[in-house]
Amino acid sequence: MNITENLNGNQLCLSLEGRLDTTTAPKLEKVTKSHLDGVTELVIDMKGLDYLSSAGLRVLLGAQKTMNKQGSMKVTNVNETIMEIFEVTGFGDILTIEK
Repeated sequence: MNITENLNGNQLCLSLEGRLDTTTAPKLEKVTKSHLDGVTELVIDMKGLDYLSSAGLRVLLGAQKTMNKQGSMKVTNVNETIMEIFEVTGFGDILTIEK
């Protein structure tokens, strides 16, 4: 999985490409834990994301909990497959999602 970071003032946009699974989730977790200081708006762009596993969901939940304390987080460009995963797992109610 590739992660492209774009910091614009207090907004951090993370563009994900590939698969967010057990193998790649630690990479995203490392980025979210080390790059959120001073960030008040986190945008996770899933336009290039092909697959999302429970390990990826766990990292997204952790990032959401962090951002609840210091600002906001939204997930954008979610394809139908990923949206179905969010709906089935209840993450559609937890995350702010913009298709």
